[in-house]
Amino acid sequence: MTKVLVLNGPNLGRLGRRQPEIYGHTTHAELAHQCVEWGAGLGLEVEVRQTNHEGELLDWLNTAADDGTPVVLNAAAWTHYSLGLWDACAQLTAPLVEVHISDPKQRAEEFRHTSVVEPHAAATIAGQGIDGYRQALELLASR
Repeated sequence: MTKVLVLNGPNLGRLGRRQPEIYGHTTHAELAHQCVEWGAGLGLEVEVRQTNHEGELLDWLNTAADDGTPVVLNAAAWTHYSLGLWDACAQLTAPLVEVHISDPKQRAEEFRHTSVVEPHAAATIAGQGIDGYRQALELLASR
């Protein structure tokens, strides 16, 4: 089985409670369970992680780069301004798929319209809700 990391950034641990009108009612634990199940059905060994600490996310991406591990990444707020994230994504050797539960480009806040991850991603899936993670795993399984 191919190992895939699903990495989630700040505040995504509060899924289901944080702005459910935007992010839905699925909790992070439910999302993680669903990703593991979707992955198993696709022949992928999925590990889901979430952090509110940017350095920890960068360490995970550095390890993924060293190990050649594909990544599904929802970097949340860091997507829009983190140069450290830009650098960490630039060094990945296996495919990276960027995921956003909502579509940042459709949001009212202008700062959400750019992504430091997008130039390094094989694809960006946005605005598909939790199903965007399934789509990202399917894309990685097809490669």
